[in-house]
Amino acid sequence: MLAIIGGSGLTSLSSLEIERREVARTPYGEPSGALTFGTLCGRQVVFLARHGYGHTIPPHRVNYRANIYALKHANAKAVVSVASVGGIRAEFGPGALVVPHQIIDYTWGRTSTFYDGVEEPVHHIDFTAPYDPALRQRILAAAAEAGEHAFDFGIYAATQGPRLETAAEIDRLERDGADVVGMTGMPEAALAREIGLPYAAINVVANHAAGRAASAEGIEFASIEQVLHEAMARVRHILECMCED
Repeated sequence: MLAIIGGSGLTSLSSLEIERREVARTPYGEPSGALTFGTLCGRQVVFLARHGYGHTIPPHRVNYRANIYALKHANAKAVVSVASVGGIRAEFGPGALVVPHQIIDYTWGRTSTFYDGVEEPVHHIDFTAPYDPALRQRILAAAAEAGEHAFDFGIYAATQGPRLETAAEIDRLERDGADVVGMTGMPEAALAREIGLPYAAINVVANHAAGRAASAEGIEFASIEQVLHEAMARVRHILECMCED
């Protein structure tokens, strides 16, 4: 069963034939909301809105451990994360779809491991390739089938939020090699690796990052909603094609 985590702009899947909603309990507290089970193009899917179904949970307060644990114990076999981002690379303009291949983590203060108990042994994971290669290829193949262009690369910078970055911070991220910037990619990806869930992402560029192109003097929030509305329809099409294979 495929798990889909929806971020800003994707709090539901309109084409999902809902069978049931289930409130999950985990050793790490409550997930962001009830798990929604159903079928998408005939395939079993479980959906979770990362920020809650009313979009009320800021990035630094998302219970990432509870979310990933709940999906694993709901029998999910892989996780596709959908998240809106700011575009740093020039060609990653509003509406672009990016399937990132790397992460740089700038977050702080977030519980980032399941192995956090005083009596628990230290647990190391190989995180050389933070996104599952096979799952990335499934997303890219589905995008091609859907007739949607998705960039087959991207270095995702995970920042703390909830505020957006300064222009100088974006300059720094660019010097570090980042192509897009978001607030929820970590520790979500690392936790999925720890618990044995293949994980990959579809990033939707909502706006140019601070100090770039149309955002040179500031972020125009009024245009973001329309960009996400149109781009998330394309993402839904890709997800549908993923479930058709």
